[in-house]
Amino acid sequence: MAVAQPVTIAALGDSLTQGYGLIQEDGFVPQLEGWLAERGHEVVILNAGVSGDTTAGGLARAAWTLTPDVDAMIVALGGNDLLRGILPEASRENLAGILRAAQEAEVEVLLIGLNAPGNYGPEFQRDFNAMYPDLAAQFGTLYIESFLGALETQASDSRLDQSYMQGDGIHPTREGVALIVEAVGPEVETLITRVGQP
Repeated sequence: MAVAQPVTIAALGDSLTQGYGLIQEDGFVPQLEGWLAERGHEVVILNAGVSGDTTAGGLARAAWTLTPDVDAMIVALGGNDLLRGILPEASRENLAGILRAAQEAEVEVLLIGLNAPGNYGPEFQRDFNAMYPDLAAQFGTLYIESFLGALETQASDSRLDQSYMQGDGIHPTREGVALIVEAVGPEVETLITRVGQP
C-alpha cells in the first residue's frame, strides 16, 4: 500500500516568517505547521525566513530554496523594502523573479503582501500595494493582502494591542502569530490541495 508523502512547503520571507524575538516553537512556521497538523494535514514547513531580508535577498535565495523536495512555497517579503524606501518597481521585479523561479520549478505559491504606510507619499503607497495582487494575477498564485491583516483588524486608535505586538511595534508576539496563523491557515490548506494537480 502506498503511503502518502508529507507535503513540503518552503516559507520564504523575512523576520516575520523567521520568528524574530520569539522562542522557536512560538514563531510563524512552527505555529502554522501545528495548526495544519491539528486539521489532519501531513505537512513539513521549511523556515526560509531571514531577518532583515528584502525582496532582492529573497530572489537571491529562491533557487536554492526551491529544492526538488519542495512542493509549494509561501512568499512573504517586502517589509524591509518598505523600511528602506526601496522603489516599488524594484520590489515588483524581484518578486516577479521569485514567482518565475517557482513557476519554472512547477511549485505552487501563496503570495502574502503587506500594506504600505503613507509616509513615502500616495504614489509609492499605491504602487507598492498594487504589486502583490498584480503579480498574483500574472502568475496565477494564491494571494493574501497582508501578512499582518489579522492584527490590523485588532487595531484601535491606530495602535495594535500590545498583547499582539512586541515592544518594537513591528514584530508579533506569540499571541499575535496565533492570530496570523488562524487567518493564513485556510489559504495554506488551499495551497496544499493545489499540490500535484495538473
